[in-house]
Amino acid sequence: MTSPETDTSQAPPPGERLAGAVRVRRFSPAERWVHRTTAILMGVCVLSAACLYLPQLAELVGRRELVVRVHEWSGLLLPVPVLAGLASRAFRADLRLLNRFAPYDRVWLRAALRRDARPESRPAGKFNAGQKTYAAWIAGAVLVMLGTGLLMWFTHLAPLVWRTSATFVHDWLALTVGLVLAGHIGMAIARPESRRGLRTGSVSREWAEREHPRWRP
Repeated sequence: MTSPETDTSQAPPPGERLAGAVRVRRFSPAERWVHRTTAILMGVCVLSAACLYLPQLAELVGRRELVVRVHEWSGLLLPVPVLAGLASRAFRADLRLLNRFAPYDRVWLRAALRRDARPESRPAGKFNAGQKTYAAWIAGAVLVMLGTGLLMWFTHLAPLVWRTSATFVHDWLALTVGLVLAGHIGMAIARPESRRGLRTGSVSREWAEREHPRWRP
């Protein structure tokens, strides 16, 4: 749990090793597919929710019943890409890394709270402490949203007081998720090499050594 993070399953093919000074493999095709599919479903879910709760968008889009169905099914399908991704050994390995906090992750978090952006003050393995915290939070939020959404969808599953409580939690957590996602997107826009890693599967070795010094690709 406290050892430096390694991931031998992510080793690049022989042809890429020759260019190791330039690019290193970060994500497999399966991992990129999971991220893209989840992002699409989350985007549809958030946009359809906005159309249901904001009067200006509701009037612009119309067809409320259709929007409700789109929102319900996109939310219900949200865990599917992750469950399908479990068939990938590389994806399972990354989930294990995301689920383990090492002592140097606390150093990263303290530096983030001090707004110390120096790379040497933020040690990280393949995933930094911010990414691990975000992954844990969004996974928990999706499960809560799914549970409360089902209570709102199938009204016969619980008494009225439960459904009322579920609606309250669902609505306010949805607002929080929207804000956190906006921050996540903003950080991604500010980090082109991170986006390139998710788009192409590889990153520059110089970036990897600077931003994730404890990662051993």
